[in-house]
Amino acid sequence: MNLALFDFDGTLTNKDMFTQFIFFSATPLRLLLGIIFMSPLYLLYKLGIIPARKLRPLVSFCAFAGRDKQTLDRIGYDYATKVIPRYLRPEMLQTLKQHQAEGTTTVLVSASLDLYLKPWCQKMGLTLICSEMATQDGRFSGHYIAGDCSCEAKANKITQRFNLNDYNSIYAYGDTKEDLAMLALADRAFMQGIEQSPH
Repeated sequence: MNLALFDFDGTLTNKDMFTQFIFFSATPLRLLLGIIFMSPLYLLYKLGIIPARKLRPLVSFCAFAGRDKQTLDRIGYDYATKVIPRYLRPEMLQTLKQHQAEGTTTVLVSASLDLYLKPWCQKMGLTLICSEMATQDGRFSGHYIAGDCSCEAKANKITQRFNLNDYNSIYAYGDTKEDLAMLALADRAFMQGIEQSPH
């Protein structure tokens, strides 16, 4: 029995789907306010002063706090079915499907949001570990349930969900330093499609 762990943004896709979803789901007013208030932080991120894992929760709060859950669930479903397929990397999708055809336990591990990853993973037959948005009384609070799912959090959530000793071989696929902790769990690790030397 084998286990395959896939990052999403930049690994299975050729674009940052988190940012795409913010624009896809935003109301005009939130988009305007978000651009005004988040632009300085985005600049600090581009300069390497603020890491993406710190910026994403702030952007999510601005975008989703107080919004109706049913409405955003519907938007997330539309995004998963109509937008995500346009940005998938054919070679990585083939790798994913090959693992599935071989009976490998195949898991998506992402800092992206459950709003759109949950319906996409259900369609693709994937187990999902990701950043999850909290709700209260039918509305999103704007906060994450268990923090941003990146860096060490990816590895921690994987080991909480799976006993790695149960698997003969573990494969991991990523594209940035946020994936390094996950790749360190694997027998065969691939960074931007290139197999890394055994650790």
